[in-house]
Amino acid sequence: MKRIINLRSSRTRMFILSIVDIITIIVNSYLSLLIRHELHYDWIPHEYIHDICTYMVINIITTIIIFILMNLYRSVWTFAGLHEAILIVGACVLSTAFQALGMTFLVLQVPRSYYVYYCFLLILTTMVTRFSYRGLRIIRKEWGRTGQRAAYNTMVIGAGEAGSIIINELKTSGRLSSRVVCVIDDNPSKKGKYLHGVRIVGDRSTIVHFAEKYDVNEIILAIPSAKAKDTKEILRICNQTNCKLKVLPGMYQFITGEVTVSKLRDVSIDDLLGRDAINIDLDSVAAYIKGKTVLITGGGGSIGSELCRQIAAYGPHRLIVFDIYENNAYDIQQELKKKYPELQLEVLIGSVRNTKRIETVMEYYRPDVVYHAAAHKHVPLMEDSPNEAIKNNVFGTYKTARAADKYGVKRFVLISTDKAVNPTNIMGASKRMCEMVIQTFNRYSSTEYVAVRFGNVLGSNGSVIPLFKKQMLEGGPVTVTHPDIIRYFMTIPEAVSLVLQAGAFANGGEIFVLDMGEPVKIADLAKNLIRLSGYTLGVDMDIVYTGLRPGEKLYEEILTEEEGLQKTKNDLIYIGKPLEFDEVHFLSELKKLEQAAIEESWDIKQIVSGIIPTYHIRPEDQKRDEETKRQLCNLGKFSHEGPVVEE
Repeated sequence: MKRIINLRSSRTRMFILSIVDIITIIVNSYLSLLIRHELHYDWIPHEYIHDICTYMVINIITTIIIFILMNLYRSVWTFAGLHEAILIVGACVLSTAFQALGMTFLVLQVPRSYYVYYCFLLILTTMVTRFSYRGLRIIRKEWGRTGQRAAYNTMVIGAGEAGSIIINELKTSGRLSSRVVCVIDDNPSKKGKYLHGVRIVGDRSTIVHFAEKYDVNEIILAIPSAKAKDTKEILRICNQTNCKLKVLPGMYQFITGEVTVSKLRDVSIDDLLGRDAINIDLDSVAAYIKGKTVLITGGGGSIGSELCRQIAAYGPHRLIVFDIYENNAYDIQQELKKKYPELQLEVLIGSVRNTKRIETVMEYYRPDVVYHAAAHKHVPLMEDSPNEAIKNNVFGTYKTARAADKYGVKRFVLISTDKAVNPTNIMGASKRMCEMVIQTFNRYSSTEYVAVRFGNVLGSNGSVIPLFKKQMLEGGPVTVTHPDIIRYFMTIPEAVSLVLQAGAFANGGEIFVLDMGEPVKIADLAKNLIRLSGYTLGVDMDIVYTGLRPGEKLYEEILTEEEGLQKTKNDLIYIGKPLEFDEVHFLSELKKLEQAAIEESWDIKQIVSGIIPTYHIRPEDQKRDEETKRQLCNLGKFSHEGPVVEE
């Protein structure tokens, strides 16, 4: 019996719905006559009732057939909307028209106004029977909430189409425990109105107030068309509440019709940067990459691996990944093989400090373009190992640049850093010398040598975001060096896109400077990340200020305020002022510096400051170095001239 009458079966539901429709057709036919005669049954002529009864079976059959053809038995009425309502109206009008034609053809008489009343009643009853599915679902969900308290009071920001879809799904889905309590929208004409029964209470300035008033647990940002700066500002306000934040990723999901609760994601730290999408000239990049052999040193690192990903998409003839660290090289190799199976990929292990190795690679593969991303970049570590910074950064660059000249590379792009501007640490000073090296080579070589200088990248190895996440996983605290320290940030894909664009602009000798946008306080970054990770600052997670590290600045120079900057076709890329220095003196000093680095000279920083006039060793760092040197001398590990060689 249960198998025969299975209410979950679509056939059973169609059968029940058709029975309901037959009943409503019969009732509507008599009720239309009754309404026509002002609800006085005695006033209805007997022939009208007789003619209605005569045509009833034909009317039922034609109406059911029309309803079947218009899919009124196959639609999912739980989620019915405007489209289904239009189908109902069309089907009912069509049914009434067929009835009028049929009765006229069979010479059956009824008042003309009967058809108007009948059509109206048929539309009304059909709407009620169909949309009752949706109404019952909403009522059942609300009853469920009264029995079991909703997990989230939700505020939706955005009363547009995306917000409407999100609210509708939250209200109708039985599996979601969110209750939309208010809507925020900046359009003043919408204030006080209702969206799916939820009041639009105000603009972004009222977010904090209404979050407290309605005891909001969750805020959903549903404005896919919002500019990055507006998104950043709204999220900044939301961060003043204790609510969990979710955001609809962007216009792509809206255009493709993917605006659903499942597409919502947690707010990422990238959203809080507030950067607009970076546009690059794809044609110009493709012109100097497509069909070329490209070598990337440090290809397994954060920047190097992203260079590999983006360059692979432009169809190079061959892509050569060169890295000293085999695990990173292996990871990017597997990723590229899977995504670009047709790519001619070579993954080589080696060091840019090894002259013979880098020259052998250049001689054998003859690359057209070289991206030099191999470098030591960790500021405090390089302060403790300054000779390694010089060997790897300066002379690794020198040997790679010389090999590029020797074997006819057309373009050489150095990845530099904002720390090369007025450096206070050995890492920044070493990168400044790297820029001087490539400018020197550019004057005497047919290879076009350029540098691209930018600030910190989010999520790179050794950057603050991975460190903060690791500290939070370990239970905290999150460590920040200074409450006022600021940095300029860019995402890795953004930085690499601009590096590729700058490479396309190159004529040789330029130092390209990337606009890093607005500065970000590291302390604010830590607070936001704590919030986004679901912790409460001062309760679940603390921030501890540890003091500036050796060689660390409180702030980095604003690259785009450097004198003599020239604009390019891309508003985010500038050409820096050429470095002015005596090349002959620089090259002679470079030989002395190389020998000092090989001999592990304790005075390497002083030698570097003699080459780079803008490099000034901070007094506290110099004092620390002197104290370390004194302790080592007392242990007999170092003399004042250098390390002690044991017999």
